[in-house]
Amino acid sequence: MKVDDVKVVGVLGAGTMGNGIAQVCAAAGFEVVMRDIEQKFVDRGMETIKKSLSKFVEKGKISQDDMDSILSRIKPTLEMKDLENADLVIEAVIENMDVKKAVIKELNELVKNDDAIFASNTSTLSITEMAAVSRKPENFVGIHFMNPVPLMRGVEIVRGLLTSDETLNFAVEFVKKIGKEPVVCKDSAGFISNRILMPWVNEGIYVLYEGIATKEEIDKGMRLFTNVPMGPLELADLIGLDIVLAAVETLHRELGDKYKPCPLLKQMVAAGLLGRKTGRGFYEYK
Repeated sequence: MKVDDVKVVGVLGAGTMGNGIAQVCAAAGFEVVMRDIEQKFVDRGMETIKKSLSKFVEKGKISQDDMDSILSRIKPTLEMKDLENADLVIEAVIENMDVKKAVIKELNELVKNDDAIFASNTSTLSITEMAAVSRKPENFVGIHFMNPVPLMRGVEIVRGLLTSDETLNFAVEFVKKIGKEPVVCKDSAGFISNRILMPWVNEGIYVLYEGIATKEEIDKGMRLFTNVPMGPLELADLIGLDIVLAAVETLHRELGDKYKPCPLLKQMVAAGLLGRKTGRGFYEYK
């Protein structure tokens, strides 16, 4: 399939990543079907898209007419069957292999276009394993966006063991079409981004756990020392500590003890202190 053949993009999940993916695809001119399992998730996703686009209008990057046009191309839904006409489906459901496999199996029977491309936005899980339950493993690829999707330029393209050259090239061209920069890698736990980033975040939490410095000094130091926009604890709060823990546990399981999650990270997730989305993580948020 060629990118120019794509008319409808399906997005599974209306959360932080799903609604961002839906927004950038609609902004690039594609019709988008964004599906989630509960109305409150769909409503929250659409509200987030509206707020994001409003900021672009305020800054003069797009017009109000542009915003209205983008929103008109996004169809929010609770029905899987609404994805039947999709030419590309990007799953952005929770970071759980069993859940991802279940929705992929459902897509196998549902999507009418026999040449449709299925993609996963997973940040750590095996593309090869997901592809194995898809109807055409050669048409399965990882397209891993960064958070926040509308602002972050880089997108990781992950080639599974059976991903074809045509599918890989499709993913690269699609990412360019929506105004992003593709970076290609092989299927391995954490890929490029999280294999390097998650140990950095986890080690920052260890530094706090061991009492080496306060959270403020850790984040201030890393901003000043490395010129990153935020330190590891601030970043963990933005990502969500539950997501960080899931990623680090995957790396630990696949790659060994140097990726062992910090006990403090596990305790905070158990306590429900997940960061910005719950109002409290390493820092408190109104």
